[in-house]
Amino acid sequence: MKLVPQQWFAKLSSKLLEYGIVRSYADYSLFTYQKGDKFMALLIYVDDLVLTGNNRELCAQFKVYLNNCFHIKDLGPLKYFLGIEVARNEKGLFLCQRKYALEIVEECGLLGAKPIEFPMETNHKLALATGKLLSDPTQYRRPVGRLIYLTLTRPELSYSVHILS
Repeated sequence: MKLVPQQWFAKLSSKLLEYGIVRSYADYSLFTYQKGDKFMALLIYVDDLVLTGNNRELCAQFKVYLNNCFHIKDLGPLKYFLGIEVARNEKGLFLCQRKYALEIVEECGLLGAKPIEFPMETNHKLALATGKLLSDPTQYRRPVGRLIYLTLTRPELSYSVHILS
């Protein structure tokens, strides 16, 4: 019998609670576990799980538990998740959306455009713009929505994207 998404999430949630993992009230896709100085965080997106923690043995034991409850596939260290590339070095993690940003530029037909230091004039008059409305507002909304997600790793774009949205 195949479970529908709500049933799958309910079953997963109950197994996590049995293990002693707590659901975040701020974000229902985030679960945390803390016992003494040991900590784990589990982020769920559809059927993908991202697990991190400060104790490798605890994380390994938890993966065995999950595998016993469900058949899971461990993809190893996180490299790419939801359009975000993850790189590691001795100082920590580096999050990058370069590929995602290039997809936006390409989708807008601007791959050959020259970069500029400041993408928007300071005293813009966008609200006063007149002219013919777009026949399909999706042509504008989609790139702006994608730019909003890009500000996750590029906060310097937040003002411009805020004005556009």
